[in-house]
Amino acid sequence: MKSPQMVIKSLEVTEKSTRLTGAEDKYFFTVNSSANKVEIKQAIEQLFKVGVVKINTMNYLGKKKRERTAHYGKKSDWKRAVVTLKKGDKIDLE
Repeated sequence: MKSPQMVIKSLEVTEKSTRLTGAEDKYFFTVNSSANKVEIKQAIEQLFKVGVVKINTMNYLGKKKRERTAHYGKKSDWKRAVVTLKKGDKIDLE
């Protein structure tokens, strides 16, 4: 089993995530690309001491980026998890 710090990379704070946090108790996390839903659930429950109801994951492909020359590079691929918490549970964003 991976440690929670290896599974969860960061909490995403965007306009959409802020809106869903207030309305539906959903939080967005950037997670390790090889992590599955069970590992993500266990990591969130251990780190933040909250109950998790549902997890949705999405894989994003890194974009191609051009350098000053004709060579192209690529940003890394990443994975997002949308975590729905039990009614009344909250994660302190401060």
